[in-house]
Formats: sequence, structure tokens, C-alpha cells
Amino acid sequence: MAERSEQLIRKAQATHCLTRQDIAELLGDADCEERLAQAADAVRQEFVGDGVHLRGLIEFSNICRQDCCYCGLRRDNRRIERYRLTPDEIVELARKAKGYGYRTVVLQSGEDPYFSVLVLCHILQRIKKMNLAITLSIGERSREEYQAFRAAGADRYLLRIETTDAELYHRYDPGMSHANRLRCLWDLRELGYEVGTGTLVGLPGQSLDSLAADVLFYQELDADMIGIGPLIPNGDTPLGEAAPGDFHLTRRMVSILRLLLPEANIPATTAMETMVPHGRELILASGANVVMPNVTEGDYRRKYALYPGKICVADTPADCRQCMQGRIAAMGRFVARDQGFRHHRKPNS
Repeated sequence: MAERSEQLIRKAQATHCLTRQDIAELLGDADCEERLAQAADAVRQEFVGDGVHLRGLIEFSNICRQDCCYCGLRRDNRRIERYRLTPDEIVELARKAKGYGYRTVVLQSGEDPYFSVLVLCHILQRIKKMNLAITLSIGERSREEYQAFRAAGADRYLLRIETTDAELYHRYDPGMSHANRLRCLWDLRELGYEVGTGTLVGLPGQSLDSLAADVLFYQELDADMIGIGPLIPNGDTPLGEAAPGDFHLTRRMVSILRLLLPEANIPATTAMETMVPHGRELILASGANVVMPNVTEGDYRRKYALYPGKICVADTPADCRQCMQGRIAAMGRFVARDQGFRHHRKPNS
């Protein structure tokens, strides 16, 4: 490994600060990947410990009003089998998730207009009575809607920006506004949510400098959770023939994020394991500390088809929970028993 990369890794581990050029250099150095992961894992252990937070994922609708070029749920995809769970079904899945031992549920869907403030707030209030932390991942809404969801019991909100490069964003998210995406994230920050966001690695035309800018934006936002995943081309989308995102580049980005945002919650995403067997363990050993097993039941797991080849679609929620607990234990780590809120360190502590 080049001496320059070693210097940058030591700097990041000691100060949690790098320049945009520094980040791009590390992202581009494949030879530093193992050393980078080792440093990130040490920072992860120091700042967030050996606990892995499991969050039960409920994919409650695959209907979406947006038309993103990389996503299988896109509005113009006529081949996907659409579905929408009822409020009672969503609440029941949350009840079962608590029974499996989850302390947090993630309510995720396409941007489905059926789920108005009135409908969603009633669902949130019912789930909150179970003493569960709630993450919403339902896309772009108004500040007033975000405020209502917060008041009804939502604790966290996951809204991946995918890229901070406005030109790329407008190319692959037609009809959407990069400025509005940013507005949503800052509104969520100001309203007191734990804010989650993230990058899609491998968009055609994306550069290492662009990825480095993403990392610096997450520092500026002081993101509480950052999800990084590679592009897995979906044949039912305009990017169906694109090259897949690079697993190793994605892994290096996860490690850099841990070094530069040491307190953040960083998931080992399902997409990583879809690309590489035991990819989640590899990412957990590279700085990550969260896994989001699916608690959606039956054929709905298959129908939430963001990308092809998604793992575990035939498993039951109980299978997923037990499987991940065993795999985490085999790494010498454990399933955390708290709700997984970010712990802010005092300066110099």
C-alpha cells in the first residue's frame, strides 16, 4: 500500500477529517482496502461498540409516483406486480417484529399517495404504543407532513440522496428536484429526526470526486445513519444494461464513512450480500453496525423488487432473525438490545 494512503488513513482515524481530494484518493486506491477496513473497524469498536442493531424492515407498498431510472418500483415499470398493505396488516407486522425481538421497525415504501398524513399518523400512533422506535422511509413530503409524522411517533427518517451531483441526480431521477431533496433532508434535521441518507455507488458518469463530495455532505448534514449500496441493474429500468456498481469501491466508501462520521449508524445493506456471498459480514467488519432484516411476509417480499436477485425473498421473518443473530455471534459480536439511537459523544470524551 502506498505511503500516502497510509498517512491519510492515520489522519482520518485520528482527526475524523479529510479533504475532498484525500477522500477521492483513498476511494481510488484498491490496494488500501484491507487497511482501510481495519482502521474503520477499530473506530467502530471505539465509538459504537460491538453491538449490531437489528431493525425490522416492513415493505408495505411498492406503488410509487416517481420514475427513477435505477429503481424497479419506478412509476413506468409495467412488469412489476403492485401491492399495498392495509394499515391493519402493517400494524400486525410491527407487532410480530416486536415478538421476534426487534426494538426498531423501518416502514418503507414507494412514494404511494394513498398513505396520507391522516392514514400514516394513525398507523404510527398504533405502533408507537408497542414501545418500538420507528423509522420512516417513504420519500419526499412537505415540511408540514414530516412534522406531523414526528408528532405521531416517527423517530427516524431514511431518505437517500443517492448522489449530491445535481447533474447526475436530474439525469437519473427525471421530474424530481435536487434542491427539493436537499430541502427534505434539512427539514428532517431541523424537526428533530434522526436523519438517514446515503449513496448509490455505480451510477453511470459518477466519479470518485462526486463520491467524495457525498461523504463531505454527510458530515455537513451530521447524518445519523448512512446507507451505501452498489447499483444492481434492473432489466425493467432504463439502467438495465448498465455495469453493476463496484462492491470493493462501495466497501471502501463504507470504511471512509466510519472514519469520518465515527458515531453514525451504518448498515450492512442487503445489496452488498446480493453481490457477494456473506457480503454483510464483510461490511460489518469494515465499519458497519446495523442490519435490517425483512419482516414482510409471503410473496410481498418478492414483489418489492428494487433490483433482481435480492437475497432471502423465500425466507420467513423468523428465519431471517435467527440467521442474522447466528452470523453476528460467529463474528464475535452480539445483537444490541437497545433501540439503537445514535450516542453523541461530548467533545474530547
